[in-house]
Amino acid sequence: MIGNLESFQDELAASGFPPLVNKRAGAGFRGGIATHDLGPLRLVSLDTPESACVGREHDARDGENLAVKVMARGRTRIEQGRGDAELGPTDLVLLDPTRSLRFESTAASHVTILVPRRELRIRPAQIDRLIGVRIDGSHGPGALVSVLARQSARSTTGFREAEALRSAAAVVELIAVALEARLGDEQPAPDEWLRSRIAGYIEARLADPDLSPPGIAAAHHMSVRRLHKLFEDQPLTVAALIRRRRLERCRAELTGSGRTVTAVAARWGFSDPTHFSKLFKATYGYTARALMTSNRAQTTKTRTAGPEKDGGDHGRQQQEEEQHGEGEHRPPR
Repeated sequence: MIGNLESFQDELAASGFPPLVNKRAGAGFRGGIATHDLGPLRLVSLDTPESACVGREHDARDGENLAVKVMARGRTRIEQGRGDAELGPTDLVLLDPTRSLRFESTAASHVTILVPRRELRIRPAQIDRLIGVRIDGSHGPGALVSVLARQSARSTTGFREAEALRSAAAVVELIAVALEARLGDEQPAPDEWLRSRIAGYIEARLADPDLSPPGIAAAHHMSVRRLHKLFEDQPLTVAALIRRRRLERCRAELTGSGRTVTAVAARWGFSDPTHFSKLFKATYGYTARALMTSNRAQTTKTRTAGPEKDGGDHGRQQQEEEQHGEGEHRPPR
């Protein structure tokens, strides 16, 4: 699809991208966008003129996916996190939609794969090291991902559901291999490697209500005692890691899904709604229901009134007190 700036931005937002401000876009802007789904993956093909874009930091609702950007034509310089990547044809880079972003590009064609974070099974600390870092798409695992992304964007139709899921799993596995290879020649200690593997196992199974240290230990052919010892010098125990990551998933989904608190909690392994509510409040300082109420109120106000009509700080404070009750901590805006 080829369109002007307004229609292009609308299509981009509908594809799952957070908004960007293009400082070089004028009245003559013409861009192309095509979106295809492959199981849980979304592939977005873009044709863009010379651009200089800035994206601000976004909240957790935009954090469900990570993005793998693959260049097909042109050159791009991208700054995100600690990375500063200069990309040419075939190169790729990992991006996080929740973080601020800055890039400059020649006229270019590129394919972006939106990958559910939970599918990638890479630890947050490793993701931090990879964000905004160029991955060579001319050889090695990066080349396989590059070719596959550019070909898949043109051939994702005609898949049965089971075929799409299996194909997507293969794509995700190749992406994980390319990212791990890019971490460099640094060889982690055996315990660090095993912790990383276990963390990935946990991340991929957060929705399983039976996920627990005994099951994790058995899956990795070790005793529960050995498992706990692996994590004794880490910020979180195994059980606390499972609990925290589940809560983070719930918090992200509650801000934008429209589902009930009970349904979201159950989806991420909390079978007892009362226990979940107490745990959520103890962790974040406000209730899950307050988060949903605040998000709905903010969405409604954004749709019905501009900033100049919101009644000022006093009106906003009064509205929040009416919604959440005096003395209760409120979720951040």
